[in-house]
Amino acid sequence: MFELPVPPQDLLRILCGIWFVPHVVGKIRNFTKATASFEAAGLKPGRVFIVLTIALEVTAVVGMVFNIYPKVATGCAVIVLLGAAYAVMRINGPKWRWQLMGPEFPIFWALACLVSAL
Repeated sequence: MFELPVPPQDLLRILCGIWFVPHVVGKIRNFTKATASFEAAGLKPGRVFIVLTIALEVTAVVGMVFNIYPKVATGCAVIVLLGAAYAVMRINGPKWRWQLMGPEFPIFWALACLVSAL
C-alpha cells in the first residue's frame, strides 16, 4: 500500500497554502487591474484592500506551508477566501456555478483550509 510522506491533513494544509502563491504573484504583477476589480466589488479604496489581501495571503502561504502558527495562517486564508466569494458575488451576482463566475471555488477552498486546521 502507498504511504504518504506526511499525514493527509498536513498535506492538505500545505497544498491549500501553496495554492495562494499564484494568487499573490498575480495581484502583485497586475496591481492596477486587481485594484480595479476590488473597487468594482465595492471594496474601496482598492489599493488598501489589495495590500491587505497580499499581506494576508503571504501570511497564509508561510504559515500553512511551513506549519508556523497554522491556525492563524488558516484564519488569514479563510478571511481572504470568504472576501473573494463576496467580491465574486458582488461583481457577477448570486450565481453558484463556476461557468457563471460563481463563488463556489473560494468557498470550497476556505472549507478545505478549515479542515486542514482541525
